[in-house]
Amino acid sequence: MPNTLGQSYLQTSPWKKNLFDGKVVFVTGGAGSICRVEVEALVLLGANAAIIGRRKDVTEKAAEEIGQLRPGAKVIGIGGVDVRDVKSLASAVDTTVGQLGRIDFVIAGAAGNFLANVANLSANAFKTVVDIDLLGSYNTFKATFDELRKNKGHIIFISATLHYTGLPMQVHASAAKAGVDSLMRTLAVELGPLGIRSNAIAPGPIAGTEGMDRLSGKNDPNRFNRIPLQRYGTTTEIADATVYLFSDASSYITGTVTVVDGGSWQTGSVTASSAMYPTKITELNSKTAKL
Repeated sequence: MPNTLGQSYLQTSPWKKNLFDGKVVFVTGGAGSICRVEVEALVLLGANAAIIGRRKDVTEKAAEEIGQLRPGAKVIGIGGVDVRDVKSLASAVDTTVGQLGRIDFVIAGAAGNFLANVANLSANAFKTVVDIDLLGSYNTFKATFDELRKNKGHIIFISATLHYTGLPMQVHASAAKAGVDSLMRTLAVELGPLGIRSNAIAPGPIAGTEGMDRLSGKNDPNRFNRIPLQRYGTTTEIADATVYLFSDASSYITGTVTVVDGGSWQTGSVTASSAMYPTKITELNSKTAKL
């Protein structure tokens, strides 16, 4: 996908140009629809970046495109990395430090999700999502820990609001993201004395993202009625939350989840499963369960 942000972001955003000069961000899932725009904002504001992904061609192309946003920007794409393999991530960290010199910021954004009722969700499918989202988040932290400690860095985990209520068709992702939030808070407490900050961002319904395309009830004419701000959010708004958390303006903030959802989780889900509850979901779960 092409860049979402451009030079106009520097004129329209509230952030100071060159805010992140000399900083380096390491991002898993960096070619994805949300994390990519986070990287774009950070690069426009002076940071250099390493984006990490499984698909080599997609990751490298995204890095090349993002690097064109700012003269002198250094953006590398490291593909073929599986966040479930900590050694694979450690190798990506070595490459990043070798080419960019350091890591100050980390975004743990790799994720997997799909709609599935519990009867049709196999144990292996459940494990796959937990391994990518939760284990992958821990592995991302673990691989970058030495750099975070050395540079008194900051890690942001990309979470969700799925687990704030009991959400049908999302037991796998809800369990994984609940674990991510707990991981984030524990790291904030344990590593705060070392000068490391740990926070999370929980996007809600964000327009034009892979998650919304896959999970939302986009044909529901009443979908905005359950969002207090009466619209979907934008990837730029997630990027702005990221800039704020990485900036010195949030220097006393750690162990928190920043929810960017227009208030939607407090009024009920806007996913496709909402319209399926309870009749359709009960029907699905009445069939023979898949192991």
